[in-house]
Amino acid sequence: MQPQSIVPAKTTHWEPEGFSELPRIGLIRASDVQRLFADLDLWDCWPLAHEDGRTVLHLGRAWWFFLSAPAFADPVERHGHARIRLLSCGSDGWTDHGNAFPDGLTSGSREWAGSAVLMDDGVTVQHFITAAGRRGESELTFEQRLFVVEGNLGATGPGDWQNAVEFVVADGLRYVCDRQDQGAPGLIKGFRDPAYLRDPATGKAHVLFTGSAAWSDHAFNGVVGIATLERGEWQLGDPLIEAIGVNNELERPHVVVRNGLYYLFWSTQRHTFAPGAVAGPNGIYGMVAESLAGPWRPINGNGLVAANPDDEPTQSYSWWVTGEGVVWSFTDYFSMGGRKLADHPELLRSNFGGTPAPCFALRFDGDSVTVA
Repeated sequence: MQPQSIVPAKTTHWEPEGFSELPRIGLIRASDVQRLFADLDLWDCWPLAHEDGRTVLHLGRAWWFFLSAPAFADPVERHGHARIRLLSCGSDGWTDHGNAFPDGLTSGSREWAGSAVLMDDGVTVQHFITAAGRRGESELTFEQRLFVVEGNLGATGPGDWQNAVEFVVADGLRYVCDRQDQGAPGLIKGFRDPAYLRDPATGKAHVLFTGSAAWSDHAFNGVVGIATLERGEWQLGDPLIEAIGVNNELERPHVVVRNGLYYLFWSTQRHTFAPGAVAGPNGIYGMVAESLAGPWRPINGNGLVAANPDDEPTQSYSWWVTGEGVVWSFTDYFSMGGRKLADHPELLRSNFGGTPAPCFALRFDGDSVTVA
């Protein structure tokens, strides 16, 4: 007998009524796109952070992890070859430290996004990652599993990584558990993007993640999930946010705590909104609450924090808000000038950034968050 799906009672539903006024991210010009590698694309990024969310400065440098892959003629292929790469940034610019993990350490056929935290002992690093597929699979699948890899912060930065441990598993009741032998961009189901949070109110450790609602068979059923460390074991909790019938992917969710309020941010794209739903632009979205338990209210009334400009709707993606309120992302398809890739395949390579986008800061004022 199959177990019954669980319909969470306190999960907040997100369904924006409209997007009449769009807060804008500054235009990214060709001169702003500074590639760090000629033959390697970089995209989703996250810093080594303290447990309270502050970015770690070690040896005078900030330590950043990026998804990376060879620069294919069609950048979409990068998702099937992703490895996590470590770079550091100081007064002398960027330094490349190679792949973050040794070959064969992680359990997937690819490494997808996560988060990295320096524990309060000042030495131990816990790196939460997504393993996509299975190591050694003959054909790529879109199965996603959540792992933690423990290491240390030493004289050469974060490293000395130990075995990857699958710390929580989709239950098939609240969160879809699916091998997903095939998938299309924007339509695959989620169990990925683990983001660490130490709740300052309770002291408890949590991981937020991108998920899909197992209690709904709607094709667009994205959720923001949570797991909590209880007596040394990670336990799944009810999703914090669901967008059933609205959006399939609430990607890379993470929380910044400011002035006693919890700001939960995620990224999404226009094409992941459901047909018939009020579709927003590619942008960073979020909700706010007095506690991690909610209830959650849409930031700025509809959830949109900042969007790409109308005339360059795909210029950047995958936004990450640091504890300092600075927003990082990567340059996606820029300087398109209204042209579509379907009509101009020659732009697939030439107009894909594959490098960090210009950063911008946020201004927090109660339920309002704006570009500073």
